[in-house]
Amino acid sequence: MGETTDVFIVGGGPAGLATAIAVRRHGLRVMVADVEQPPIDKACGEGLLPDSVDALARLGVTLGSLDGYKFRGIQFLDGTATPRAYFPAGPGIGVRRKTLHERLLRRASECGVCTVWRTRVTVLNDEELLSDGTCVRARWIVGADGANSLVRRRSDLDSLVQRKQRFAYRRHYRVQPWSDCVEVYWGPRLQVYVTPVGPTEVCVAVVSRDPKLRLGEALGVFPALSARLGKSEPTSTERGGTTSMLRLRRVCVGRVALVGDASGRVDAITGEGLGLAFKQAWALAEAIAANDLRLYEVAHRQMVRRAWMMARYLLILDRWPGLRDGVTQIFKRQPQLFERFVAAHLGALNEKGVFMAGASLGWSLLTGRMNSLIRIAL
Repeated sequence: MGETTDVFIVGGGPAGLATAIAVRRHGLRVMVADVEQPPIDKACGEGLLPDSVDALARLGVTLGSLDGYKFRGIQFLDGTATPRAYFPAGPGIGVRRKTLHERLLRRASECGVCTVWRTRVTVLNDEELLSDGTCVRARWIVGADGANSLVRRRSDLDSLVQRKQRFAYRRHYRVQPWSDCVEVYWGPRLQVYVTPVGPTEVCVAVVSRDPKLRLGEALGVFPALSARLGKSEPTSTERGGTTSMLRLRRVCVGRVALVGDASGRVDAITGEGLGLAFKQAWALAEAIAANDLRLYEVAHRQMVRRAWMMARYLLILDRWPGLRDGVTQIFKRQPQLFERFVAAHLGALNEKGVFMAGASLGWSLLTGRMNSLIRIAL
């Protein structure tokens, strides 16, 4: 016994559901299969930047005040430097991963997406998929099955250009948010992120290169943050995962395409993973509707370029604390410069604006270094 559909999506996480919604809005039949049962959780910082919120809205998913907690910007905390930058237009929102998945699932149901849960896709070839004993014939196959994608391996797309991995742990605490920003605490080869996800709840996540570094030990590096959390009641168990820089040579072959983490990853330091997936979902649906996956290949390459550039810059700050100290001190003295970099990160600056912001930061670093040498000489 078999089934047919226009598009078969392997993976029912946010990337898979977003792609299914976008495909349905182009009038095509779509089926989603996942081995898990919703709502699906995953260790992440849970902050959606404004461009991610906009991408969700384009899919018809609007997150309200009962779904999460809005934040207005980003704050770095690195020793005595605590620069803050507000977003140029519109807030971001902190939202529990399960809540986000439920909202996407509800929207997919409204659009008529066919979903099959607790189902493992075991065979993939040019003719059909075998989904727990059921043969499914589809015109297009989409791999939205994460960083260790089965679809990617079976489709000969698993040719990596680069891969660098770090480790993350996340936990929620019952405490009233104390800031209107996502806070990023910089430590020795680690960052701790605090994201408000509700009026009485925050998400705290640590990311480092050490697979053994857990959240409790990481909080010990930041006594001020530990004091803020105090004896707050944990509202979730500690959950771990990985984050990486993973880039592919291609994301399409024949009638198969990859989306979300299956198509490559940027380090969580950017906060752009989900936002990229939502944008890729719409671009892929448009390419499928146009019967030309080459359109998606081009669009995907353009989308990830900016995120990769920002990730590399931020990871340099992670590796070189002396440079990071200089940058955060400049951002503290020139908050408008920090805001320009945040705007560039969100795609709100053109290439000239990005170049000018980078040149201004470079000049400030250079003159600061020269002034330090002059003071030492005197």
